[in-house]
Amino acid sequence: MTQYPSITICFTVGPKFFNLVCPSDSRMKEVTFVYLHVFFFSFEPKTQLELHRYESKKLNFIFFVQRNKEMVFLCWARPSPQEQKSCIDRSGAFNYDAKYRGATAKPLSFVKEDKELSHEGFALNHARGLVGSGIEAYEKGKNALQAWRHFGLNWAFVDPKTPVQNGAKFCVCVKEFFPWVMMPLKVVYVDEKRSTKQSKASFCFGSGTLQGHLLAGEERLSIELDENDQVWYEILSFSKPAHVLSFIGYPYVMLRQKYFSHQSTNAVLKHLNSLQS
Repeated sequence: MTQYPSITICFTVGPKFFNLVCPSDSRMKEVTFVYLHVFFFSFEPKTQLELHRYESKKLNFIFFVQRNKEMVFLCWARPSPQEQKSCIDRSGAFNYDAKYRGATAKPLSFVKEDKELSHEGFALNHARGLVGSGIEAYEKGKNALQAWRHFGLNWAFVDPKTPVQNGAKFCVCVKEFFPWVMMPLKVVYVDEKRSTKQSKASFCFGSGTLQGHLLAGEERLSIELDENDQVWYEILSFSKPAHVLSFIGYPYVMLRQKYFSHQSTNAVLKHLNSLQS
């Protein structure tokens, strides 16, 4: 196949230097720049924006907006598995301090009372909802988490083939207005407690944000069978802005976290109810 050359366009806006790169790709027929508006709230001297355009039935643009080590992965249409893989491959290491890694594995009361987290600017998000009763509902709820059913939303999803195991990287895809945002994470821990006469059963896993995520922090998702034989779905996270975009829109980000908690709980409940019918 014909290989097309890379195209690089450099331009300046005041003291800022921007570099627009279109990598070579055998599927690329042409690159047309009509109007390009780039807005950056940045104090850094160099910013790089990579634009990929591929030939397909449905035109799709993928933007990798990078400010030094800060990246944002945006996709014009619903991200494909290949685009999610590209996001994961380009993401770096964890973007929050190692001393906080695995902090969500601790009891809720401990996390709430952790003054160091609040001192570092992390905000807590917690939600808990009743989704069923009995050991059968618990097992189905655990399977639902392992199959990412809690992300069964029309505006947010995770590849259901992603294994829920320690060290697995995955991409949360969220639709925000026109573009989709792809946010890379990595499973930090997986924990399961079997039901005994002395203790209840629970299954949970925690995921930490990677470089390229709009936020820095960690989230725990869990399903639990309590001593009253009730099944609960719970979300616990701490986070703070990791990019200028999330810093500016952080009140909106927090509202979206609350909205996801509500929608995710409903998704689990709906899934479990569908298995009973």
